[in-house]
Amino acid sequence: MPFAQSNTAIRQDHVFDADPPAREFAFSDADFSMLSQFAYDSAGISLASSKRNLVYGRLSRRLRALGIGSFAEYRSRLTTDRSEVQRFINAISTNLTKFFREAHHFQHLEQAIIRPLSALPKNASSKLRIWSAGCSTGEEPYSAAAILCRHIPDAARRDMRILATDIDTEVLAAAARGEYPAASVNDVPPGFRSMFEAPPDRSSAEKVQVADGLRDLIRFRRLNLIEDWPFRGLFDVIFCRNVMIYFDAPTKARLLERFAERIKPGGWLYIGHSESLTRQHPLLELEGKTIYRRRG
Repeated sequence: MPFAQSNTAIRQDHVFDADPPAREFAFSDADFSMLSQFAYDSAGISLASSKRNLVYGRLSRRLRALGIGSFAEYRSRLTTDRSEVQRFINAISTNLTKFFREAHHFQHLEQAIIRPLSALPKNASSKLRIWSAGCSTGEEPYSAAAILCRHIPDAARRDMRILATDIDTEVLAAAARGEYPAASVNDVPPGFRSMFEAPPDRSSAEKVQVADGLRDLIRFRRLNLIEDWPFRGLFDVIFCRNVMIYFDAPTKARLLERFAERIKPGGWLYIGHSESLTRQHPLLELEGKTIYRRRG
């Protein structure tokens, strides 16, 4: 099945090597160093010096919103205001996604996992658990749900679920709404476009909404990947794509260890096109381009 490819992005920041000629707020080496350390301690995000202008640009908006005049004052605010810690994480998180992004993963999901399940008799055990870790604005889990609903229309009644998590509360809220620019459907293969419809109030021809059947399969939850995970069950499939690029090597290694422990024997892990395992993992075997299988 052909899966559409596109260069469309939800959000992209342009970072320049040279500092701008003048800044609204003073931004010292100490400011960047301490904020970078805070990002690492809070979310595992590793900010190289090349991200300095990105950090300044995004956090300057927070200083304006709070009426704060310096980054030193903002740093102090982070130590006393837990709600601002979440807004800080939201601000520095990068969200770049689209429907059916990295199409070979969805082709594999359909052919290796969902089609075989659809062939089982309805009275057979067909429990399925998929985790979209770092789901951003929801295009990834909705793409998986679209394939699942197409082949198994009664998936929700057959105990099939998708967990979609992200550390950024703003993108999670957008994902839960399930509304997208109409042009984003251009990334959806023709056979799945019927699962995206006009909003109920038809207030805008420029938006589409995912069908209720897709939404019923997904549970959106906030989760910081470097903290404790509030579940103990195993997953048939884990998507964690283009998330680990923001972590340093020790954090990646710990995260992969935890993922391996949470995948059923014979289950699957999909990682991003620019990612790879830094070392061979005893429980994970490469089965295709950025596709790993949990050994039994």
